[in-house]
Amino acid sequence: MKRKVLSLLLASAMVLSMAACGEKTTDAPSASADVSTESASASTEEAVEPYKLETLTMVVNGTLTATVDNGQADFEAQWESAVSEKMGYDVDLVISQLDHSGYVDAVGRLFAAGEYPDTIIMSAEQFKQYAPTGLLWDMSEAYANADFQSHLTLPAINENLKDENGALYGFAPTYGNGCVTYVKKAWLDAVGVDPATVTTYDAYYDMLMKFHEGDPDGNGVAGDTYGVIAAGYLGNEAPYINYLPEFWQDAYPAIVQDENGTWIDGFQTEETKAALLRLQKGAADGAIDPETFTASTKIAREKWFSNEQMGSAGVFTYWAGSWYQTLTDNLEKNEVDSALVQLPPIAEVAAVGGYLNREAPVWCIIDDGDGDNSREQAVFDAFIETMMDGDTVQTLWTYGAEDVHWSTKAEEFVTNAGTDKEKAYSYEEGVFHLKQSPNDPNSVWKKNHLDPALVVCSLDNGYVDQSPLAVEGNKFFTSNCIDAPMSPASETYTNEAGNIYDAKMAVVSAVVVDGGDVDAAMETYKATVGATIDQILAELNGQ
Repeated sequence: MKRKVLSLLLASAMVLSMAACGEKTTDAPSASADVSTESASASTEEAVEPYKLETLTMVVNGTLTATVDNGQADFEAQWESAVSEKMGYDVDLVISQLDHSGYVDAVGRLFAAGEYPDTIIMSAEQFKQYAPTGLLWDMSEAYANADFQSHLTLPAINENLKDENGALYGFAPTYGNGCVTYVKKAWLDAVGVDPATVTTYDAYYDMLMKFHEGDPDGNGVAGDTYGVIAAGYLGNEAPYINYLPEFWQDAYPAIVQDENGTWIDGFQTEETKAALLRLQKGAADGAIDPETFTASTKIAREKWFSNEQMGSAGVFTYWAGSWYQTLTDNLEKNEVDSALVQLPPIAEVAAVGGYLNREAPVWCIIDDGDGDNSREQAVFDAFIETMMDGDTVQTLWTYGAEDVHWSTKAEEFVTNAGTDKEKAYSYEEGVFHLKQSPNDPNSVWKKNHLDPALVVCSLDNGYVDQSPLAVEGNKFFTSNCIDAPMSPASETYTNEAGNIYDAKMAVVSAVVVDGGDVDAAMETYKATVGATIDQILAELNGQ
């Protein structure tokens, strides 16, 4: 489909060359005054005939758990069957699942090449950058008239996404969620630390050093383990600091509003300098795993729950709720003691409100720019409307494919057979239950794309299966969190966000990894992107 050439906002590496590609639709001719009533009637019927999609292309990150090797083909086939029935014609779903850790850059490359899907998931910061560009379709009218409004339980989530003119360029099917700090209980016991005493940064750091200098994994060697591992010292999307909140504390190294509502560069503050020095010391002391600088989320978590605990870490700050169960299951699968402690926010983190609840990711529909909303409305109806149908399709997005990821048929199965972790499952006919994961028969499936605890519309068919750990994790997080700061939206920021992040990472590398002077590194940052930052702040503050 031909895409309109977007304005100069898209000159950055991320959104460069958003030129047209694909097919055009043709407007139906109108009846002239001198044709017969019959002809006019036929022409009118032709003009209002609903737009029919042949294919629906979607781009998604790792939040779709039904990956290619984990039942995606079955999910796709069942989606096509259910949606085609609802729409009254066949729709071919084409899924492009990009690497989760490099998703922002991958989307930028995709758009720079002029390859636009029909719908795409974006983080809150991506959304804020792309919303003003004209690339995304305003779905406010479609949203207001959607059938799912009848069972929408969290309307504020999407109402808050509307801009000052009431336009809605993305739909959030869930609220954001965030990360909590998990600690291996066996390691705490091994080094003699009571988690109830880990209430301040000093106590937290002392725990990390005991994990590094002692022998928490029990292999007889001291000093071959680390305190904490994370997927990077600084994230490339909001809320940036969620994987190492104890070190960042009161710093928020991004464009952010201060207490007076004025936009500032939080990276240049004294709080950020102090955080960088804490990270510097942690890296030098071995409190932080040295792989943290380059680790992806996948690498970090797999190292943490690896069956070879030498070189691992005792602490991992990661997503709350269902991930509490997933992390536990992976430790069990690798025959590692799976008992975990969820650490309440230390005093310094609690002082700024607690763990950060991120702004919700959103699904967006690409606007082809032809002035006719019929195609975009068809994408909304086939994709977003059905995702929230409260029944068959919402179940697919929540739990995956029937008889692949979940079932209501009578069955029995065993996980970890022949080990001390063996567990038997037995279900009667008609009882909803989750099955073994397609790519791991020793793990029980948990969810697909939508977390049932976070979704904005009720699932009304009675299919509910949340583990006690997931329920406990969600409750723990919501009791200890605060909403992350709002992301900025300015033309210059849209164009320069990638360059600004690169400049920040140069500072992190110089200070944290190389042990350099924080003031010198910050001067280099200001020399590199300072003028750009000033322009962004002027735009945001209306100067």
